[in-house]
Amino acid sequence: MKRLIKLFIGVTLAVGAQASYAFPDKPIRLIVPYPPGTGTDTLARFTARQLEARLGQPVIAENRPGASGIIATQTVVSAAPDGYTLLLAANAPVATNVAAFAKLPYDPLTDLAPVAVLAQAPMGFYVYQDSPYKSVADLVAAAKKDPKKLNYGAGSATYQIATEWFLSLAQASANGISYKGAGPALNDLAGKQVDFVIAEYSGAQALVQAGKLRLLAVTTNERLASAPDAPTLQELGYKDFFKVAWWAMFAPAKTPAPVIKTLQDALLAIYAEPKTRDFLAQSNFISFIGDAEALAKFQRKEIELEIATAQTANIPKQ
Repeated sequence: MKRLIKLFIGVTLAVGAQASYAFPDKPIRLIVPYPPGTGTDTLARFTARQLEARLGQPVIAENRPGASGIIATQTVVSAAPDGYTLLLAANAPVATNVAAFAKLPYDPLTDLAPVAVLAQAPMGFYVYQDSPYKSVADLVAAAKKDPKKLNYGAGSATYQIATEWFLSLAQASANGISYKGAGPALNDLAGKQVDFVIAEYSGAQALVQAGKLRLLAVTTNERLASAPDAPTLQELGYKDFFKVAWWAMFAPAKTPAPVIKTLQDALLAIYAEPKTRDFLAQSNFISFIGDAEALAKFQRKEIELEIATAQTANIPKQ
C-alpha cells in the first residue's frame, strides 16, 4: 500500500510539473519595435500567423516604435518571464544599441532570453527618384564640397552606424536625422525631406517600384538577383563595407527552459517550411535560422562587431 501511495505521489508530481509548463494556454503578445509597413512588421505579422496555427493560441503583433527599439525592448524586459510577451527584434535593440548609447535601460545579454534567429536581409543606399545625385560618387562629392549640405535619415541606431561608417570610409560628412523606423525615414526620403537613406532593402521595394526612390548601391558582398544593375559598395571602392539587417525572437530573461524550447522548436519548424522560404524570397528576406544557443553566440559576435565599427568610424555614443 505504501508503495502504491509513493507511486501515486510521484506520478502526481510529474504531472504537476508538466502542467506548470502547459504552454501556451492563452494569447501571446509579439512586440514589434518599428511601425506598421516596415520589413520588421511584415516579418512579425507573418510569423504571428504561423505561430497561431502551430501553437493553437492567438499571437497578437503589437507595434511599439521609438528610441531605436528601446521602447519595445523595455516592454518585453519588464514583462512576466512566462513566454506570453515576446520581442521580434532587428539588429538595433539587441546589438547595435550597445554601441550607440552610453546608457541603456536594459542589458540585451542578461535581460533577454534568446529563442531563435529567423532571417536576414540586405540593405540598400537610396536617394529620391529625381535626386541630382545619380551615383554614390556624385553624392560623396557633394558631401565633401559642403559638409553641412546633405541630410540622411536613420531608422535606427543600426542604420545610423552603417551610414556613419560609410561616411567615414568616404571621408565625407552629412547631418543625421533619427526616425522611429526605416519606413518613416524612407517616406521622408520619397518626400525629399532628406537626401539619402541606408535602409533595409525589402522595406524600400514598394517605394522603388512606385517610382519614388532610386537604389544607388547595396551593402552586401555580391549584387542582388532582384537588382542586378545596382553595384555593391565594395565594388565602388568601399572594400570593407558589408552590412545586413537580421531578425530574431527573444523572451524576457528567466523564461522557463521548456517554454523557450516550445517556442524555439515551433519557430524552427515554421522557418524550415517551403511556404516560409517562398514568403522570405518574395519579400526580399534571406532564410537565416538558428536555435537559441546559436542566437546567443551570434548576438555576442554582432555586439562586438557593432562596437568595433562605431569605434573605427569615431561615432560618439548618444
